Amino acid sequence: MELSIIASILPGYILDYFTIVGFKELGNVITKKMEFEVHLDEKNTIHKAVKSEDFESKGFLPCSRVQDFPIRGKALYLVLRRRRWRNKQTKKEIYNDISFVAKGVKLTEEISDFLKGTGGDPRRYTI
Repeated sequence: MELSIIASILPGYILDYFTIVGFKELGNVITKKMEFEVHLDEKNTIHKAVKSEDFESKGFLPCSRVQDFPIRGKALYLVLRRRRWRNKQTKKEIYNDISFVAKGVKLTEEISDFLKGTGGDPRRYTI
């Protein structure tokens, strides 16, 4: 599938920080339903609050799987690979904050707010 089509269904702010690197349609063995996974890598851009020349990219943190709004009746998961940087002198590692993920759950803030507004319990949907 053309990745630019996938970009049109994702929240725009995600593409400010991440690049789409893959898309999969999978069958969930437990629920016996099909679901989508969009794989995203964080862009190599560090916090504006720190001097980028003091830090070097050191790969990625372990992937996070975050649920977003379903598409055509199929669950949609965003698989995020976040970058980490290391200070060249102190060797301290830092990473960008992803504030669009609701605190305490593996949902985007949009779907979390939607579930709260309808009386749904977002804890049922954590991974």
